[in-house]
Amino acid sequence: MKCSKRSLAVITVFSLSLGIGILGANDTGLAAQALAAAQTAKAQRQCISHCRARYRDCLRIDQLPSFECREIYQDCTRYSCTGLGPG
Repeated sequence: MKCSKRSLAVITVFSLSLGIGILGANDTGLAAQALAAAQTAKAQRQCISHCRARYRDCLRIDQLPSFECREIYQDCTRYSCTGLGPG
């Protein structure tokens, strides 16, 4: 049987909650919040990794000065990873 990391995390959270007692409305809400926070953190790490790759590519092609590549990285993390738009 194959299990994804996400399904394993959900099973673990609910198993821990069941081990403590019967799940109440607050417990399921907390489990859902914990899962959402874990997914958000993963998406944030992936976005930052993407921006770092763009920065490395910018340096590698050597068509822009390094300070402009840093600005590309900063703009990428500021606008793509936070959901904020320019302006």
